[in-house]
Amino acid sequence: MNPNGSISRKKFLDYFFGGAILALAVSILYPVIRYLVPPKVIEAAVSDVMVGKVDEFPPNSGKLFRFGSKPGLVVRSADNQFTAFLATCTHLDCTVQYREDLKLIWCACHNGKYDLTGKNISGPPPRPLTPLAVHIKGDEIHISELKA
Repeated sequence: MNPNGSISRKKFLDYFFGGAILALAVSILYPVIRYLVPPKVIEAAVSDVMVGKVDEFPPNSGKLFRFGSKPGLVVRSADNQFTAFLATCTHLDCTVQYREDLKLIWCACHNGKYDLTGKNISGPPPRPLTPLAVHIKGDEIHISELKA
């Protein structure tokens, strides 16, 4: 600053060009950052999913399906009872599957095993699978969240 309180021409130009460079950097970096950070996607709530027809499930079989953004598993036991669960292992969120040869639900990640009620019976899973409700409407099998 000059003794009379005004700013020198050199300082003014330094501030002006410094601000212009800062504005340029922001105008380039902001779109790049917006591109690299994906937007949050709001997932639609799923309350009911049709997974197939009853005759598509022979006794002692299972089928994976999508329940919103999560995998689900529907099982028809040897005595023709249908059960359904979220198909994520309670140990490390691996996808479980039905093993016809063992007649149980199995997680391939660490050999976790669940019975057909979803109860953990061996391996590292700390708790049972999350159950889902099975509704048979006509000849279609519908899966929904279990009402508490």
